[in-house]
Amino acid sequence: MKTRVRSLRSRLLWHVIWPLVLTWLLGTVLAFGVARYFTQQALDRALLDDAYAVASHVRHAEDGGLTLGLTALEMSALLFDQNERLFFAVYLEDGRLLAGHAGLPMPSGGMDQGPFFTEIPFQNRILRAVTLPREKPVAFKVVVAQTTYSQGRMFERLLVVSLAPQVLLLLGLAWWLRRVIQKDVQPLMDLENAVAQRDARDLTPVTVSGRTSEVKRLGEAVNAMLLRIAQSVRGQKEFAGNVAHELRTPLAGIRALAEYGLAQTEPHIWREQLHSIAQSQARASHLIDQLLALALAQEAMQGLQLQPLALDDVVRDSLMRHLHRADGLGVDLGARGLDVPVQVLAQRALLEGVLDNLIDNALRYGLPPGGEPRHVTVEISSDAERGEVCLSVIDNGPGISAVQRERVLSRWAQGSAGEALKQGSGLGLAIVAEYARILGATFCLAQADGSQGLKVSLCFAHRP
Repeated sequence: MKTRVRSLRSRLLWHVIWPLVLTWLLGTVLAFGVARYFTQQALDRALLDDAYAVASHVRHAEDGGLTLGLTALEMSALLFDQNERLFFAVYLEDGRLLAGHAGLPMPSGGMDQGPFFTEIPFQNRILRAVTLPREKPVAFKVVVAQTTYSQGRMFERLLVVSLAPQVLLLLGLAWWLRRVIQKDVQPLMDLENAVAQRDARDLTPVTVSGRTSEVKRLGEAVNAMLLRIAQSVRGQKEFAGNVAHELRTPLAGIRALAEYGLAQTEPHIWREQLHSIAQSQARASHLIDQLLALALAQEAMQGLQLQPLALDDVVRDSLMRHLHRADGLGVDLGARGLDVPVQVLAQRALLEGVLDNLIDNALRYGLPPGGEPRHVTVEISSDAERGEVCLSVIDNGPGISAVQRERVLSRWAQGSAGEALKQGSGLGLAIVAEYARILGATFCLAQADGSQGLKVSLCFAHRP
């Protein structure tokens, strides 16, 4: 069975109204109890005054006993009440009735300490009675009782008068709260409608008309999430488009080489074609690695967490990864400035990506003119005045002219050496520039000191 989920508006109204209703009921009961108590005190005081009035007319009789010095007419005038009927009785100490209404019971208990109030039955009615013991001229007791019709009606009117306005006020408050809650909840409903009616491909920010800071922050969080999703989708589309565009040519070349080899019968032609296929596959793998690196850069922007890293240790690990390849190519791969430990605020995966791309570029394109010995150097230098630590990769190749330096930072753009060698895809420096931007480092291309080579540097804020 499906559980019904109540709306936020109903829940807010419920959580506000019910405490108010319970508080109102409790306050009404307490107020009515206090009013009833003090009203009863006032009525009992009037009843006690009547008992004292009756007791004041009890005197000695000529025969030595007691007598009530009032006639029946005078007693009726004394105990007159236009709304209630009053009854009285005067009892001697031995319990004999001296005067008054015969059969009016005399309550027992609690009379030794003074006047005693209670309810007694008389003539099929419940009366409010007071018993007043007196010691002079001799011991006797006066019982005065009255009906409670007007008292009951007064309490009923008091209850109605106290309840009716409060009920009206409570209903008015509920109506007002419903309107106010509706106004405050309406932006949430508008946000819900805006998201529900949004096309799956539409990731533009939604309009939030928040009247409260919580709704405004919710709208900002939703828009921030849509922005992250849009960036992720854009990165995925770009990655898919790059892969489809750039892999088409090498894959077609591999297929053409394979088809040509299969059409031949000479083993040496097969070997040449297989060697060409292996080279094309290596270039395609390198291209895929660089495209994945670009995708990593897009992902790093979403949840980058920088931490202190020992730059000299990262450089040593990167040199060890490329040392075997450098030896195979006859390149002197070395380092400078690793003798002093240096820390920078970065992310290891991105920093390793920077070094891998720069060293790979230097090994691929850093071919010095005239058959000179090739060397690639990774350098760490500190600038105390500027408070920077610079990581540089320097080669002694042909370098990149000042005119081309800005262009080669774009994707799919290569320098003259890359275009001449027909290698690579023109993504290496673009990836390094993107990584530098994410890491907050300064990226620059310059001519190597004392040679025609290229010096690529990333400068980080120094961290002691």
